[in-house]
Amino acid sequence: MESTRQWVRLQGTALLAVILAAMVVIVVAGSSSSDNEDDPAPATGVASPVADNLALVPADAGLESLRQLVMDPYADALPEDERIAQQLQWGYEIVTNTPQNAPQYVGGNMSCTNCHLNAGQKDKGLPYIGISAVFPEFNGRNGTMRSLVDRIVDCFERSENAPETPREDSPEVLAVATYITWLSKGQPMGENPEWRGKNRIPAENQIPIEDLDTARGEEMYQQQCASCHGADGEGVQLGEVKPGPLWGEGSWNDGAGAGRVYTLAGFIRYAMPYTAPGSLSDEDAQHIAAFINSHDRPSFKGKENDYPEDGPPIDAVYYPQRYEENPLK
Repeated sequence: MESTRQWVRLQGTALLAVILAAMVVIVVAGSSSSDNEDDPAPATGVASPVADNLALVPADAGLESLRQLVMDPYADALPEDERIAQQLQWGYEIVTNTPQNAPQYVGGNMSCTNCHLNAGQKDKGLPYIGISAVFPEFNGRNGTMRSLVDRIVDCFERSENAPETPREDSPEVLAVATYITWLSKGQPMGENPEWRGKNRIPAENQIPIEDLDTARGEEMYQQQCASCHGADGEGVQLGEVKPGPLWGEGSWNDGAGAGRVYTLAGFIRYAMPYTAPGSLSDEDAQHIAAFINSHDRPSFKGKENDYPEDGPPIDAVYYPQRYEENPLK
């Protein structure tokens, strides 16, 4: 695998046009042959089911399913072009162990799969499957249209707290994009996969920020989360998998999507705890999310430029444009 990574690094820029063209072919070919910040909001487009050939690890699958895949880049059919096949395999390696495989773009200890569960293949675990078909799309946080590559760069900058911004044509970014696009074969272009937008706390159930109880959240965190994430949020090694740190210098920065309380609560509500996903109530998930986001975390330089149209949303507790200081502290 190391030799593959070295080869792709050397060839990455030269392969840019080939890879981007192949990414489109993968999705379009699958579509024509089929009949069928970290942001959970659905993208613009018509909602449609995931194509028949695109399955998901079930949302209620427990701890025994941590390494389960529905599309295995080392066992399933790959594109005939060996360069693309190697690229998407490396993308999978980056997703599953980001600090090791893209160290220059990781400022902490988070891997992509800490949020995109089962390497982006689990229902209600922010899956990648089918997702490349919806890009480009408008992103309200940036106030611009964003491509899949833009979105990956954004995740490196925010969720991975990258010490340097990746170039859009960097081999690491293209490898992740190629892996995600491979997972999207068969999804109609411009249409949302059916699973998207499900990890949300309904507006009518959202607790006002000033009413969130971080003490209650801490109590529930110790009961429901500490066995995997540690008493201090540091993450506990579970065999070959380690849950990501939830606060502190090793975690996502304050410009990431998980830094928003309702966004994080939606993920917790439907994907956590991994031993019994979906067992928490809307209310409990929000108190836990408030506790997690009451902590300090790295600062994202440039978040003052976010949300240019309407300003930061009410749950963006780390944004000085919205709050003079974090109201949960």
